Amino acid sequence: MYGSKRKRRLHSVAVLLGPLSFGLTILLLEWFFGFKAAAALGTTVWMALWWILRPVNISVTAFVPIGVNALFDLIPMQQVISQYFSEIIVLLFGADLVCLTWATTGLDKRLAIKTLCCIGTSLRQQIAVWLLVATVLSIFLPNVVVCTILVPVAVSMLQFIGEENIKNSKLAVPILLAIVWGAGIGGFGSPLGGAANLVAISYLEKLTGQEFMYIDWVVRFLPLLVLVLLLNLFFLFHLPVPVKRLAGTSEYFKEMYAQLGTIRLGEKISLVLFVAATLLAFIRPLYAGWLPALKPAYVFLIMGLLAFTFEDEDGKALLTWEFAEKGVMWGMLFLFAGGLALGSLVTETGAALKMAEAITLLPLTGGLETVFAFTLFSTVLTEISSNTAAAAIAVPVVQSIAQALGLNPIPYLFVAIVAFNSAYVLPVSIRAIPVSYGLDPAELFKNGLLLSLCSVLLITVVGYLFIRYWPLFSTV
Repeated sequence: MYGSKRKRRLHSVAVLLGPLSFGLTILLLEWFFGFKAAAALGTTVWMALWWILRPVNISVTAFVPIGVNALFDLIPMQQVISQYFSEIIVLLFGADLVCLTWATTGLDKRLAIKTLCCIGTSLRQQIAVWLLVATVLSIFLPNVVVCTILVPVAVSMLQFIGEENIKNSKLAVPILLAIVWGAGIGGFGSPLGGAANLVAISYLEKLTGQEFMYIDWVVRFLPLLVLVLLLNLFFLFHLPVPVKRLAGTSEYFKEMYAQLGTIRLGEKISLVLFVAATLLAFIRPLYAGWLPALKPAYVFLIMGLLAFTFEDEDGKALLTWEFAEKGVMWGMLFLFAGGLALGSLVTETGAALKMAEAITLLPLTGGLETVFAFTLFSTVLTEISSNTAAAAIAVPVVQSIAQALGLNPIPYLFVAIVAFNSAYVLPVSIRAIPVSYGLDPAELFKNGLLLSLCSVLLITVVGYLFIRYWPLFSTV
């Protein structure tokens, strides 16, 4: 009885901490930020606490921006509501439908076993391969697409080897973190990595009056990408895990794969839909001129809808709505949308710009402290919004501050680009995807916070050295 009362009391405290932190943030920050911007930052603190303490389901927390905005009218409500079925949400929904056919046909089992056959059972090898694959794919594809593709495969593999409860699985933590972190940092490997990079390029071209070639981007960012990748790998290798090898052996999985026999019709159709969606998302520049509206989001949705029209080798529907209703990761969609809505509050209320103003109050000279300030600002901004929103705010701010100091803004913009592509802490943006599949938000926060601090220091030091000793880093 006592334990039950104590549990209820702790639950009540955790629930109240959210709105109390919201109010306290407003009281502390309103003098500088103004009420609306302070309320947006208060919403960030509220959601972060609930995501970590989990007094309510993490997907429920995703709706806090609607409630706050309804009460305090911070920004037009349409700007908040629209985030809950935005283009990214359509992408996630479509990809979810496509991946659901894996379960109905047995393709998920085949992919999981094949993955184990190819990668092997060494946990370090698993971590390294998942991180590298996610990073490389993210160089060419939007981060959310990469995460949406890889996370279900990894979860299927983990469940196959007996890790049914992903939330409590210590093996799942490094593998899922490797995917989501790799997908994030790979984003700055090329302009194709995300819309944030295109925002940055548009500002760079306006600044210089000349076209910024994609190859020039790769040359300048590849050394930094390799260093950030190695930092991530080092960190992941040192996470506490119960075993050094996954259950079973490669030979065992090879035998099991052989027992599956030849691939069946339903599996083939499911695989074709998945590959077609991924390929069309990858080669979009080739057809964008003819089909400008056919973005990756709608490609995946169309393929997901097509799944309802096909039958497998037994004449059964490849996907039924009854199965889709139960199988779609609704929580993932809401969690992701909540992060987008939070980003809208932070940007549209002017909270982000006020944070930028605070930077101008610092004694900046263009040296190490300036690089650190720009890196920290861009990192914090992308943690509480999206990297696209962070880019739209950070790039002009960094440019204007650098020019006001009489500095060449280009290398500082390059540093900011790396920073707003390096987010690790909150289940916002792509980090919502593995969390929705079972990754504990507390694990994400705990490990991500430490890695984020290390990343800020690495980007600061390396960025400063590049600015001083690498002339190519200061030109486009």
